[in-house]
Amino acid sequence: MRIVNPTFGTAAENMSAARKTASVDWMKDPIILFSNSKPNVKEIMEALKSKLSAIRNVDNIDFIAKNAAGVPAPAEMIEAIAGKYRIALLGSAD
Repeated sequence: MRIVNPTFGTAAENMSAARKTASVDWMKDPIILFSNSKPNVKEIMEALKSKLSAIRNVDNIDFIAKNAAGVPAPAEMIEAIAGKYRIALLGSAD
């Protein structure tokens, strides 16, 4: 597993100084719902987004899935996610 931390991770080199030191704002920061592509993950993530809509704007909450459950996410996918989103919620289901 590879964890990209915007403060200490590999993606930090491409971020502004303000973003590196800023705390995560769960009410406003962009969130990616990341699926491992197992069955039923999308449904779980949609339910999570629906629940979040009760407490925050969900316009900047997106969903992405890797190509297949048995393969890792491509490095370019991880880098793109790390550059765009402040929070990643990972979903695994069957």
